[in-house]
Amino acid sequence: MLCCGILIAVDAVDWLRSRLDVFDPIGILGLFGFHFFFLAPLLHVHWNEWMPYIIPPPDWRDWLGGMAFLNLLGLLVYRTFRGGSIGNALEQPRKTVWCLDRRRFSIIMSGVLLITGLLQIWIYARFGGVLGYIQAAMDLENPDAMRGMGWIFMIAESFPTLALMAFVVYAGRKESWKSWSVVVPLLLAYFVLKMLFGGLRGSRSNTIWGLFGAVGIVHFWLRPIPKRFILVGCIFLVLFMYFYGFFKEGGLDALKAFEGAKARVELEERTGRGLEGALLADLGRSDVQAFLLYRLSRPESDYEYAWGRTYFGALALLIPRAIWPDRPSTKVKEGTEVEYGRDGTEATYRRGPYTPGVWESSRVYGLTGETMLNFGPVAVPFAFLVFGFVVRGIRRLIMTLEPTDSRLMLIPFLANLCFVILVGDSDNILFFLIKNGAVPFVVLTLSSTKQVVRNTDIRCSTYEPCRHD
Repeated sequence: MLCCGILIAVDAVDWLRSRLDVFDPIGILGLFGFHFFFLAPLLHVHWNEWMPYIIPPPDWRDWLGGMAFLNLLGLLVYRTFRGGSIGNALEQPRKTVWCLDRRRFSIIMSGVLLITGLLQIWIYARFGGVLGYIQAAMDLENPDAMRGMGWIFMIAESFPTLALMAFVVYAGRKESWKSWSVVVPLLLAYFVLKMLFGGLRGSRSNTIWGLFGAVGIVHFWLRPIPKRFILVGCIFLVLFMYFYGFFKEGGLDALKAFEGAKARVELEERTGRGLEGALLADLGRSDVQAFLLYRLSRPESDYEYAWGRTYFGALALLIPRAIWPDRPSTKVKEGTEVEYGRDGTEATYRRGPYTPGVWESSRVYGLTGETMLNFGPVAVPFAFLVFGFVVRGIRRLIMTLEPTDSRLMLIPFLANLCFVILVGDSDNILFFLIKNGAVPFVVLTLSSTKQVVRNTDIRCSTYEPCRHD
């Protein structure tokens, strides 16, 4: 674990020393990776916090060490392939630049904002208002209350990001609108909108990823965001995840958390949510991946590898269940079977085989975990190889875009994607791509003209956002 921490901390140090841009994926992964690969495993041991409902290994530390070795091999592969020279790309004599057509953008954005806003109002009305909406989202006895509304949520909940995009395009030409007295209230207003558009139905990621993207849009289109602002923002996000965990489990009872320390302790005991869970379960996968390694390494294991089926199951989510009622499941089948046995006899509180919608695990396994579910521990370095190429491609795009390119609005989304790939599964990645990127991408595509220009002759005169060194 120490070697993993040192290896990934190099990028974090480069980020802190301003050798990397604030939204360079390498720096962001360096900061998060130091917690993910080094601090989280140590905190598991220190706090003695582990996965519930499973029969644990005799000693967790042995399998944390085994995962540290696999992660070390993976990080070595990642560092080899995530770099790459971008010199040739920067020196290309001609390139394609997306230039924002302000008139077309205003027309399209006005229409889309109207549609998304009305859709959210309709959603609230369908459930009898905001309180009814919250109750339906938190009703564990009726989990199908919102089934089939995913595409509607995707469109409606893009309103805050679209509104922010419209604002920065307008404000980018006014120097007085780039001050902190405007930026801070803007981000606070965005946070409130994200809570109203999706956050109240228990989706933490909807709000967290949105805030990350919002800060990035401001960084590229209004004013540079200093690193200390990002670090303070990370503390805010951890606290938000902590308090929002109460809301996710207890609904409006979460407001009691603000009554005092005693009330928070009671909520932690009743909901099983605490600061440890936010740091380890939400921002780490150490115990989950160590447990998978333990299960898959046992000679008596009855688990059968998925051989890529979980990825196919994630792609099948694109087809509505009404069209394909028996579409394959995602990683939940393999996850349930590896955790509790194919017959379910290795669960601590319930016995029985995997049953879709009735008896299944909802855990997230991360890049390494899902790779092991499909191909076993030996495939972990190959997963990091693919991950390295993805980071390299995104970083190459970031560094070759002109300051006038409208695709700069998508850079925070792409940087965030690197984070999601590391901690999420294929179904989470697909959800993130569609939920957070589809509508803004379509709007920018329809609102931009593509120009092939010389590297030294950028002709996007319609709108030129702030430049950054």
